[in-house]
Amino acid sequence: MIDQQEKLLAQLGFRFGINGPHAARTMMLDELRILLAHVPTDATRANYAAAVMNGNLLGKPTKKARELSLRHLTTLYGLDPSNPIFRALRRLWPLEEAAQPMLALSVALARDPLLRGSQAFFLAHAPGAIVTRESVTAFLRSSYPDRFSPASLKSFAQNVSGTWTAAGILAGRVRKIRSIPWVCPEVMAILLFLGYLEGRTGQRLFSSGWISLTGNSLDELEALANSASHRGLLVFMNAGGVKEVRFPDYLTPEEERIRQEASHVV
Repeated sequence: MIDQQEKLLAQLGFRFGINGPHAARTMMLDELRILLAHVPTDATRANYAAAVMNGNLLGKPTKKARELSLRHLTTLYGLDPSNPIFRALRRLWPLEEAAQPMLALSVALARDPLLRGSQAFFLAHAPGAIVTRESVTAFLRSSYPDRFSPASLKSFAQNVSGTWTAAGILAGRVRKIRSIPWVCPEVMAILLFLGYLEGRTGQRLFSSGWISLTGNSLDELEALANSASHRGLLVFMNAGGVKEVRFPDYLTPEEERIRQEASHVV
């Protein structure tokens, strides 16, 4: 039934398969920041495309470079208001600039299977541990045997390492150290929302793979959820150890139906 669940989750904005932009790019944080800073919040998918292609908002030297950037950004983030994950990103993005790296990482993980496949490797390193370039390359080589040439594998390793560094889960330019990212209520909101889309509710939202990105204790997570609730980013109630998390106005009725259907697929 995994295929059926993936089909349902794909309707909510997730991407699956074996390909992703990280074979060629990082999560393109700088480009995303420029795009979302200059395109109106109510923009359509066509508006984003026009800004990149016709307006050359990202300052690319050729039409081909503009096409590739648009393709990768669209794959990574959706750039479409009909996509509930992108809508949530767009809603939270302007509220706290320092949250943007983790917001971008979270959505890129939901939409790039190649990046998602590296998550367990990087998070398995304890804070302060050195993450060598050789170990990243060896992991990717064993995960994708005979798929990438040595040059492509090197680029792939640099791209995923660059993304995890930009998000604050690695630190350092050459010598990479496992770090704990900065997490705020806006980041907590997107992580809980992604778990919610997968069909999790209540306490289970606080033990998802999304939450594992933070490195926070349960008490810290609950405090962040409470702050997010006070800011109107979600509704969080915690009484007698029973937790309830809701996301008013995040989903259409049809999207909520799909979410509930996905939650029942075993």
